[in-house]
Amino acid sequence: MPRKRGARAIQLGGITLGAAGCSGPLSTLDPAGPSAAVVADMFWIMTAGGFVLFALVMALFAMVYLRPTWGRRVGPYRWIVYGGLGLPAIVLPPLVAYSLWVGERIWPTPERDAVRIEVVGQMWFWSFHYPDHGGHTTVDIIHLPAGEPVEVELTSLDIIHSFWIPRVAPKRDNIPGQVNVMRLQADEPGRLEGVCAEFCGLGHTDMRFEVRVHPPDEMEAAILAEPQGFPPQTPETQPTPEGLAPEPLR
Repeated sequence: MPRKRGARAIQLGGITLGAAGCSGPLSTLDPAGPSAAVVADMFWIMTAGGFVLFALVMALFAMVYLRPTWGRRVGPYRWIVYGGLGLPAIVLPPLVAYSLWVGERIWPTPERDAVRIEVVGQMWFWSFHYPDHGGHTTVDIIHLPAGEPVEVELTSLDIIHSFWIPRVAPKRDNIPGQVNVMRLQADEPGRLEGVCAEFCGLGHTDMRFEVRVHPPDEMEAAILAEPQGFPPQTPETQPTPEGLAPEPLR
């Protein structure tokens, strides 16, 4: 009885931890935008495909274990062709095709006008500049309109950082001397969290930012209500690169 109770406790704990990992402010499995929803769907489909492949391998193993004579009748060539190539061919090609299709859907295409936000990463904070809203700048807080596409221009003043709002869109790098462009969209008003997803030194773990999603007609007032200012600049700070052509949207 004690062993059975211990096994049940371990199973219950595993289920609880697994369920807890599916939600939270930084969970990609709790999407709050169309791009993140596509990524979450791909995760579940890839997981299901992995289980199918595992089940096929375990079924083959069971057949060999329970019927040893059957396994001995199968020659090495057939094991390699049918086991090593045949079984993966049932699952892997569909998954690869699906992942390629999803890759083209992750980044929304520029079909509508989008709000522009310039995102600058610097050790160890984020600056968000809003050219469409009076040129205001916020630090470590980004404001987004709910249900509308946003065009984000990413760059860095020192080393490579990576802009990531897990519940809204995949991550993308901020690279010194280069402007990367991505589009994202948050579904509903609320507060989310973002992080730097590229190790950038001792202050990396503190390089987080808050995401505030507003109804579109309230976004400008929310931006203007933020204090205008910048963190202290270090001697190593370089001026913002000029004349950089943003990477074209696909």
